Amino acid sequence: MKVSFWGVRGSIPVPGPRTVRYGGNTTCIEVRSDDGTLFILDAGTGIFPLAQKLLAALPVRANIFITHTHWDHIHGLPFFTPLYIPGNEVRIHGAYDIVNGRGIEQVLDVQLQYSYFPIREAEMRAGIEYQTLKVGVGVAVGDAVVTPLLLNHPTINFGYRIECNGKSVFFTGDHEPWRNIYEPEDEGWAEFQHLIEMQQNQLDAALAGIDVLIADSSYTAAEYPSKIGWGHGTLEGNIAWARRLGVKKLVCTHHEPTRSDDDLERVFAAALESCGYTPGAPGEPEIMLSSEGMELVL
Repeated sequence: MKVSFWGVRGSIPVPGPRTVRYGGNTTCIEVRSDDGTLFILDAGTGIFPLAQKLLAALPVRANIFITHTHWDHIHGLPFFTPLYIPGNEVRIHGAYDIVNGRGIEQVLDVQLQYSYFPIREAEMRAGIEYQTLKVGVGVAVGDAVVTPLLLNHPTINFGYRIECNGKSVFFTGDHEPWRNIYEPEDEGWAEFQHLIEMQQNQLDAALAGIDVLIADSSYTAAEYPSKIGWGHGTLEGNIAWARRLGVKKLVCTHHEPTRSDDDLERVFAAALESCGYTPGAPGEPEIMLSSEGMELVL
């Protein structure tokens, strides 16, 4: 498999001289399985430059997997040019929304209203299909299997494990590790702690044997207390998670949009130091920051 990064920022695009090295587009990751099947994880603004590349070889057969429907993960979707070209086929996968009782087909339906966008879905000439996924139920696409796992975010968020010929990658989308809402002295603390430990253990078991972990690392441990409940992880927390899982590579992504490239490198270096990370030490994963244009071959 080959993994290519087209958008790596969180919350809002931040183009400009301060973000040239790592990129200013929001989340979009391209995965190619061994037989060339195209998977696109999220449709932030990074999906637009990906679309321009795909136009060089028509027709396009794309499988878009949406982790969740917050704007920074879908606001590039109406600009995915292959949707407008006859003969292309695009299948959009995602979760059932228990709040409004609708499947993933709501994504374009909501975006393509005249209040927000001048083009209707009926004007898109590609073949568009929708597939609403179930937690833990793998979907075979080409020579790969994609398994959605439920993570922790203010809206339903799927992380996706993609497995192909013995190699696997997992992308969290947005994820804040489960935390106890009670204080240790409260009556409900022990019961709730057991519940969240069970959830984490189940997730870890579902991720056994993955090669690459791509994780929402928006904040530092020092920043996190003021961000509790926003649905994002920390650099330090994901380093600990990657070590526990025994992954080969940890890719830290969904970069905080207020950080310049220099700021990003500074907090990343500080996190590695605070965690006692030694590159190349036995049992240590390779840890890196995601950047637009970066490619990983599994």
